[in-house]
Amino acid sequence: MGLSGISPLSLLLILLIIVALFGTQKIKTLGSDLGTAIKNFRRALHEDEDKKS
Repeated sequence: MGLSGISPLSLLLILLIIVALFGTQKIKTLGSDLGTAIKNFRRALHEDEDKKS
């Protein structure tokens, strides 16, 4: 068993379904956008902490 009772085979099947629905290019774009959003969020948190000091 893997994460919370989900087998690795089930995770692979879910991943294949997602790739079939969205395509690899769309998933790549979503991943890139998510990474940029997280980076900007962290930067904003650090800027806010610097202003408080």
